[in-house]
Amino acid sequence: MKTISAEEFDRKFDDGEDISEYIDWSTATRPNLDPVTLTVTVKQGTKLRLERQARELGVTVDSLLEEWLREKLDAATPSAAE
Repeated sequence: MKTISAEEFDRKFDDGEDISEYIDWSTATRPNLDPVTLTVTVKQGTKLRLERQARELGVTVDSLLEEWLREKLDAATPSAAE
């Protein structure tokens, strides 16, 4: 693995250059990707509507809720609009 200064790395990255030779991929991690359990209490009608919507989209209720929550959070985060 080659080494360069942080400034040079940033410039290459910002310019869209290939920076893979400067990264030790054997130690790379992807934080915040481990699933966690979240319990949500909803009315029976809401549960049925969620199940119906998920079935129509061909996804699980969990993945549907995660996507909807992510969309809502992204829309509410000022940096997401930039």
